[in-house]
Amino acid sequence: MTSQPAPPPDLEEVVHHRDQLVRYLEAGSKPRDAWRIGTEHEKFGFCTDSLRPLPFDGERGIERVLQGLTRYGWTPVEEDGRTIALKMNKGSVTLEPGGQVELSGEPLDSIHDTCREVNEHLKEVKEVADPLGVAFLGVGFQPKWRLEDIPRMPKERYRIMTEYMPTRGKHALEMMYRTATVQANLDFGSEADMVKKFRVGLALQPIATALFANSPFTEGQPNGYLSYRSYVWLHTDPDRCGDLPFVFESGMGFERYVDYALDVPMLLVVRDGRAIDAAGASFRDFLNGRLPALPGERPTLGDWETHLTTLFPEARLKHFLEMRGADGGPWSRLCALPALWKGLLYDDTALDAAWDLVRNWSAKQRWDLRASVPEHALRAEISGRSVHELAREVLAIAEDGLRRLDRQNADGQDERIFLADLFEVIDAGRTPAELLLDEYENRWDRNIDPIFREHCY
Repeated sequence: MTSQPAPPPDLEEVVHHRDQLVRYLEAGSKPRDAWRIGTEHEKFGFCTDSLRPLPFDGERGIERVLQGLTRYGWTPVEEDGRTIALKMNKGSVTLEPGGQVELSGEPLDSIHDTCREVNEHLKEVKEVADPLGVAFLGVGFQPKWRLEDIPRMPKERYRIMTEYMPTRGKHALEMMYRTATVQANLDFGSEADMVKKFRVGLALQPIATALFANSPFTEGQPNGYLSYRSYVWLHTDPDRCGDLPFVFESGMGFERYVDYALDVPMLLVVRDGRAIDAAGASFRDFLNGRLPALPGERPTLGDWETHLTTLFPEARLKHFLEMRGADGGPWSRLCALPALWKGLLYDDTALDAAWDLVRNWSAKQRWDLRASVPEHALRAEISGRSVHELAREVLAIAEDGLRRLDRQNADGQDERIFLADLFEVIDAGRTPAELLLDEYENRWDRNIDPIFREHCY
């Protein structure tokens, strides 16, 4: 008899005890046959004539693009009467602070389904954008425009973050307004399965960062990094970003992650659809009815869910695990990232092999690797081995995992086809960022503008 996933939590349940928060995370465990994969990606909108970022309002604004997408069945989500997101089934289209448009895809059965979803979304966006003289670019960092050139989106959540985040890190606003990523979300079957996948995901995140490095430009010039997006995240907020050494310690589990999350300062609480500033406050105090913004009130599970979304480590636990270390890129690499992580984490033999690869790395080695990869990518090293060498081994493990999982399309091809872009990176020994730099130095005559034409969706 097939076991069933736990029912979704009641987000209006008032939280009186830490155990309720633990049970919330435990409820994410699913039987293997219910495991799915979700993919999220962000992209920069721009006007095709001026190349300037899109404002929110106006004939060529972000809101006009969102409203245009409703013709395909998306339902608008409003804040103060303005369309700031779209919903359809379990998927959404949302806005990042600088107007980056994000597709948060549905949990799907195979990477074949994921690629169809991505292709359909980008087709819809292009059909809406072309008549407006608008297009979208897939890279990891805004390559041309300064921070002060980026329009602000009218979301209260982002106003709160814009005021608070710069107090925590010198590049926090750059993270918010000028970065774009692709992310893969994966399920787990139990607490032990979650822990093993979490450890492998965190340890190998720099390998993914190197393979997907695609942000070598800032304000029209090379910035000295291959993944400047990844460098920016190193200087965003030490409380809520980066590596999580405790994940590798004895006793790691749902309770340990709850204790970590309770100690990360809050950003906000949502009431009646509106964000309320709670920046810097303690969720532990909230648990005891002592939140300054809502005195005497206790949190709901919905508040806990919101708080978990304001934590930004390289891999993040919610009701699933999020792999967050890759730069945005072209459509083929939007399918490559979930294929990589599915091959590593959803086949037991592959998961064991991946864990054997990283299990003896120390916390310092992991941190040094994380700090080195933004600049050096495939040339970074750990334990005397280059990331290039390690990435080749990681890809072989993922390829074997996908071969054993054997999810085929109508043409009899399994999901290994989606790793092709990554094998090209390994075979050439050059990241996408290095290819862009070559274009800039040679074919583009050190002018960044052609990137908008040649690398838009």
